[in-house]
Amino acid sequence: MEERLQKILAKAGVSSRRAAERLIIKGRISINGKIIRTLGTKADIERDEIAVDGQPIKRYQPKMYLMLNKPRGFVTTLRDPKGRPTIGHLIKDLSLRVFPVGRLDYDAEGLLLLTNDGVLSHILQHPKYKVPKTYHVKVKGIPSSFAITKLKKGVPLDGRMTLPAKIRKISQTKRNTWLEITITEGRRRQIKRMCELVGYPVLRLKRVCFGSLRLGSLPPGAYRYLNNQEIQRLKAF
Repeated sequence: MEERLQKILAKAGVSSRRAAERLIIKGRISINGKIIRTLGTKADIERDEIAVDGQPIKRYQPKMYLMLNKPRGFVTTLRDPKGRPTIGHLIKDLSLRVFPVGRLDYDAEGLLLLTNDGVLSHILQHPKYKVPKTYHVKVKGIPSSFAITKLKKGVPLDGRMTLPAKIRKISQTKRNTWLEITITEGRRRQIKRMCELVGYPVLRLKRVCFGSLRLGSLPPGAYRYLNNQEIQRLKAF
């Protein structure tokens, strides 16, 4: 059965659909020896030989799902041309290739989901499904009730308002405040930009929940496999 090339690549665990589109545009994918650069091209995994950088993809790979507690100072990629530490260094003992679902900035930390299930990755990142993500955020200063209300209702980013957010105060000192912020979008550096807009720069950011997953007591730099119940809850979105 013919399917879009990016869907085939995602199912095979090569990458997420978005990343697969970039691979196609860069000319790194071929079908029966012919380089493909057109998005929307269809193929049949049972009939056609599909290759990435000249290496044929496997028709089936067991699905793997794991949670990583990303430390600060690591890039959310498997390789970095600048030579910085990457999450690839933390999962180099895995037998299968997985990729991150979304990203955390270099100086951010916390829960990062990794998988080779491209279909699930696409769903969890698509704005349509409004998957909640919760962060513990340390900001400079003590946010006013007016600023908190603005963050809850939405602020303008990139020409459109952010969706409503859930916010509660965890603790504060004379200089800083820890907030718990839950959003259902995944715009670039969204939490940092939201807080900066209302006058309270982010000093530290840690993701503690992703969908139904909770980071819990997993140590920084460590990972664990998801159990079947956790996987099924993610697939319910």
